[in-house]
Amino acid sequence: VQLQASGGGLVQAGGSLRLSCAASGRTFSSYGMGWFRQAPGKEREFVAGISWSGGITYADSVKGRFTISRDNAKNMVYLQMNSLKPEDTAVYYCAAAWRTTAQAMGVQRMNYWGKGTQVTVSS
Repeated sequence: VQLQASGGGLVQAGGSLRLSCAASGRTFSSYGMGWFRQAPGKEREFVAGISWSGGITYADSVKGRFTISRDNAKNMVYLQMNSLKPEDTAVYYCAAAWRTTAQAMGVQRMNYWGKGTQVTVSS
């Protein structure tokens, strides 16, 4: 599986961005998909995940602001980010894990990673 994230950019606090992740491969629907982020000097952290069966989990820091979704027909996963805060600034990565639930997703659990996309939120 090859993954390509896009949609990052510079936005003011309170603004919105929508990240997209395009996946290759014919078995996309069997993968749990996650969004992770890494800020400078910090470890990569889980943001949101959607399982191969549709279950969804969010990090507490983004609950109520971010929405993850997937379109299996298009091999796409999305992250709608609203009410952005400066602390959301990071490189955002999409990742895939074979038949993994959203609750089980973690950095070590993911099988494939895309190149990141930079999100910068100015105050």
